[in-house]
Amino acid sequence: MNAPTVSAQLDVPFYQPVGSECELFEAAWRQQLPVLIKGPTGCGKTRFVAHMAARLGLPLITVSCHDDLTAADLVGRHLIGDGATYWSDGPLTRAVREGGICYLDEVVEARKDTTVVLHPLTDDRRILPIERTGEVLEASPDFMLVVSYNPGYQHVLKTLKPSTRQRFVAMSFDFPQPEVEHAVVVRESGIDAGRAKQLVTLAGQLRRLTGYDLDESVSTRLLVYAAKLMAAGMAPLTACRTALAEPLTDDADTLAALLAVIDTQFAA
Repeated sequence: MNAPTVSAQLDVPFYQPVGSECELFEAAWRQQLPVLIKGPTGCGKTRFVAHMAARLGLPLITVSCHDDLTAADLVGRHLIGDGATYWSDGPLTRAVREGGICYLDEVVEARKDTTVVLHPLTDDRRILPIERTGEVLEASPDFMLVVSYNPGYQHVLKTLKPSTRQRFVAMSFDFPQPEVEHAVVVRESGIDAGRAKQLVTLAGQLRRLTGYDLDESVSTRLLVYAAKLMAAGMAPLTACRTALAEPLTDDADTLAALLAVIDTQFAA
């Protein structure tokens, strides 16, 4: 069994707002509304949730969803130890019981019969029935459910059911505007402003590249990776190949096209 990845957030991580997303999140929190966040990989969804959890002073439990994630992984199960059987809360149950944000990252990767357990938590009932113990938990006033996914590469078998989607208020994320992305790259990597500007310009060129089979485009996260390599002394062309081109494709022709664009920005 693949156990969920669980993390605790203590400090306030850096996040650069691009609009009113922080105010929207706080309003949803005050009204006890569940939130769905949509956006491409590496655009800051997870960082945003971590930032908001710390900003609101809430514990954060993150579950990285996958094909093998079961309802029991979220809710809990009976375990055997010291000659006795005892109940162990899953991450969702723990957040419901104790309060805090439960964040299901890439929720569409979980099986549909797993996401159904979220339904009674995402309407005015705010309850979690635990069938194996007969308990019906009322969510703590401090409980909030947040889910995210990337709609860009999902197919018909990897979508949220309409009955699930319509239980959330939704926020759409995208890559930030160049001036914001520039500030993020400088802040996160320590690279100089000139090199950061070159990277952001390059990202714009790569994102406009058409005619090639790319499931994903260059993310802000990958820009930061390239900037960190450059800040550590790696040659720009090598850093960009390693952090921006190679992670996006295994196709030789597509890789050559990406490298050609990179060369125009960083050729000596």
